[in-house]
Amino acid sequence: MSEGASLWGLFWSSFLAATLLPGGSEAVLFAVLKLHPERYWDALGLATLGNTLGGMSSYLIGRILPQKRDLRGLAAVRTYGTPVLLLAWVPFIGDPLCVAAGWLRLNPWLSALYIALGKFTRYWAIAAAVA
Repeated sequence: MSEGASLWGLFWSSFLAATLLPGGSEAVLFAVLKLHPERYWDALGLATLGNTLGGMSSYLIGRILPQKRDLRGLAAVRTYGTPVLLLAWVPFIGDPLCVAAGWLRLNPWLSALYIALGKFTRYWAIAAAVA
C-alpha cells in the first residue's frame, strides 16, 4: 500500500475509533509504522489528529443533547474538569467523558487540548514500541 493511502487510512481509522462507533486504530498505526517507518512523525500526528477530531465529535454530540438527561461520565467531568479528558483514549470510558464534557459546556479549546494530549501519549507509546 502506498504511503499516502496508508496515512489516509490511518487518519480515518483513528477518527472512527474515537467516535461512538467501535473500532481500533492501534493495529493500523502499528502496520503503517512497520510498512513506512520513515513516516513515524507523520503517522503519529495523523493518528492523533484523527482521534482527537473523533473525540471532539463526541463532545459536539454532548453539546446538542437535551439538558434534561443524566449522562455517564458526568461525575468525573464535574469533579476534575477538562483534565479528566486526558483519559479520553481509554476504551469504554473515553467516549462518555467526551460527551459529558460537551453536555457540561466545558471550554472546547481546553477540551480538545486535553483530548489530544492523552491520545498523543497513547499513540506515542505504541509507536515507540514499534520503533
